[in-house]
Amino acid sequence: MNISAKFWDALANNFDEQEGRYKHAHLKTVENAKKYLNASDLVLDYGCATGTTAIEVAGQVKAIQGIDLSPKMIAAAKRRAAEQKIQNVDFAQATIFDKRLEKEAFDVILAFGILHLLKDLLKAIQRINELLKPGGVFVSSTACMGDDKTIPTLMNRILFIPSRIGILPYLRFLKIPDLEHSITQGKFEIIETETLTFTASPPPGQTYIVARFIAAKKVAGNSGGNS
Repeated sequence: MNISAKFWDALANNFDEQEGRYKHAHLKTVENAKKYLNASDLVLDYGCATGTTAIEVAGQVKAIQGIDLSPKMIAAAKRRAAEQKIQNVDFAQATIFDKRLEKEAFDVILAFGILHLLKDLLKAIQRINELLKPGGVFVSSTACMGDDKTIPTLMNRILFIPSRIGILPYLRFLKIPDLEHSITQGKFEIIETETLTFTASPPPGQTYIVARFIAAKKVAGNSGGNS
């Protein structure tokens, strides 16, 4: 098990309690995302953690698959779904590059709080592109800490170094233009953006982006990608 999985495993038992500090931003993100969900949709929740989002939107879609690197997060998500008797959700320990995820399988892919933790952001976005059906929708919410002037430079350095040498999971200090550029490079057209602020500390908000896969590229035969 790699350092990221171990780190998130250690947080799994108290994850929901910690996330409760950001309830306002979370609820706004989910409500925004619901505008792009339909009853016939097959949805992937990338970085699903304890399954909160997947379970909240399950009633609006045909089926939703949640994946997360942490086995303890997945175990918690499965317990929650069973307790609430949610029948159309499935959770699995996996990365976005897992071979069990089939190309063009999903109508919508959600990625909340995960993109700033990826070493190869563009590669992951290209894989998301590959997993979406033509014209599919990619909905993300990302901490763009590179834009947040309230985070001192010293704090950036304190977090940056351990994440690069493997003591903590990888952490990218994204700026909003860089995030948008990566998404458009991945053959997506951005159709909505919004900055969502937290009421809790630490203060960085979330950059909410909805993007649609440029279906014409898919028709032209650009499927590529790897796992």
